[in-house]
Amino acid sequence: MLPPGPDRAASAEVGVAESILPQRCTVYYSGRVQGVGFRFTARRIAGRFHVSGYVQNLDDGRVLLVAEGATEELDQFLAAIARELGRHIDNVQHAAGPARGEFEAFDIRYA
Repeated sequence: MLPPGPDRAASAEVGVAESILPQRCTVYYSGRVQGVGFRFTARRIAGRFHVSGYVQNLDDGRVLLVAEGATEELDQFLAAIARELGRHIDNVQHAAGPARGEFEAFDIRYA
């Protein structure tokens, strides 16, 4: 815990700034994730959040989701995916980093 004073205020500002800076998450879903409407459901869910990116079926049977947005939006978006599609998901591989700003919307990509 930080003592009261300017250091505490500066730390709080950094925490707030980190939560609104755009981030990028790359997620690989495996399980029975193709042929069940996963991509269309993910795109519909994305419409409820301030995120951009894409979702795409992969040749190996997994689904790739790449999304950018504020950390809190991404967390809520991925939690909604888990709630609505979790019954089809056996494994999730997730990586995060800074946003690249290359997307204007959230779309379905076709291989």
